[in-house]
Amino acid sequence: MKARVLEWAGRFGRRQGYAERVVELVHTCYRILDVERSVAFYAALGFEELRRMPIRDEATNVFMGLPGDGARLELTCNHGRTEPYELGTGYGHIAVSVEELDGTLARLAGEGIDPEKPPYRVREGGSRICFVRDPDGYRIELIERG
Repeated sequence: MKARVLEWAGRFGRRQGYAERVVELVHTCYRILDVERSVAFYAALGFEELRRMPIRDEATNVFMGLPGDGARLELTCNHGRTEPYELGTGYGHIAVSVEELDGTLARLAGEGIDPEKPPYRVREGGSRICFVRDPDGYRIELIERG
């Protein structure tokens, strides 16, 4: 089965030209209700606002990134929307690494951002992790380097 999947992926990639073009993940996009609230949340995690781009009169895109990494997070605020977005059952989370999880959580607590539950390890010897939620309910995994 694995060989057939790899063969199909190879043929499809060559036929469509994808194998030569896909070289990096550019960004992920979240739909948000309040630009300033979301920018403040991600700034508390260490993201920097890199630029804002209006989309006609319909929306504003805010591009954020970690220092030196480019605009990996696009926040889209559709003007006039007041109801929260449905996150659905397919969405999971994004993950960022932190140098020291306890210190990061203490700093975030000072910003009013609390973890869903205390840090834990998924497996013996694995990295310590925990999750926080942004103002629109999206989950962010914090992974301690180590």
